[in-house]
Amino acid sequence: MACWNVENLFDTRHDTLKDDCAFTPVGDNHWTTKRYQDKQNKIFKTIAAMQWPVVVGMAEVENDHVLRDLCRSTPLRKLGYEFVHFESPDQRGVDCALLYRKGLFDLFESTNIYVSDTAEGFYTRDILLVGGVLRDTVSCSDTCYILVNHWPSKRGGAEAERHRMEIAHRLLHTMDSLQRSHPVALVLAMGDFNASGDEEAMRRGLGFGGGERNPEGFYNLMCQIPQGEGSYKYKDTWSCIDQVIANRKLKVELFAPDFLLVDDEKYLGRKPFRTYTGMNYVGGYSDHLPVIIRIP
Repeated sequence: MACWNVENLFDTRHDTLKDDCAFTPVGDNHWTTKRYQDKQNKIFKTIAAMQWPVVVGMAEVENDHVLRDLCRSTPLRKLGYEFVHFESPDQRGVDCALLYRKGLFDLFESTNIYVSDTAEGFYTRDILLVGGVLRDTVSCSDTCYILVNHWPSKRGGAEAERHRMEIAHRLLHTMDSLQRSHPVALVLAMGDFNASGDEEAMRRGLGFGGGERNPEGFYNLMCQIPQGEGSYKYKDTWSCIDQVIANRKLKVELFAPDFLLVDDEKYLGRKPFRTYTGMNYVGGYSDHLPVIIRIP
């Protein structure tokens, strides 16, 4: 398995219901068909380099169209990749999605969990819940429930943090309910939480208190990542704002091949090779590194 925020996978067409004008040929980012196709091929290249994970949780995808192009118009089609996606009320138009290899992952359930607050005019990405049976494990099959997340950022101060805490509580309640209803199943949450392990949304919202295991029996698997490493770099600091939480102690690792990184001329070291820096197109992959989850 893997999870990855792919950084603004938009098509080139304007959706009148979304704030996506920047990602059109005439928009601020001058998002052309050539750039879109290059982005699709770079995502394919990365999935191939990860050795074709059976499941890939994704953040920042615009719609079914970009996912259909990814699964049909790149060599992913030869591996039988399908996708799960629901439109969410995020005003920019980015959603969560799940890619899976048909035949190795038997899908039996999918739904979206609404976490926006309509009364307060707060709209964000839904949590995507997918149930399926993994067919490539040592035991031949493993029922699992996967929740793909992309939490809102901390922009907005105390109000934003309150919404993030509510989302954390909703996620924990959902995971706990799934574990109680299906005690032998793997229950796993992944994605861009916009929060490192020592932040309040993780400590209090999900109950980790800075530790590896919470009272409900879930593990923060990103505690395995050594200090000073991470999936995202802000200025000179790497952090793990992409999280993986599970009711089993699984192995996780950052996927950081050389082609996903560039030299950081300002803060030294290396940084993710992203698609845009501000509105400047640099033609990279993403501002996040993928995380690989090993299922024994």
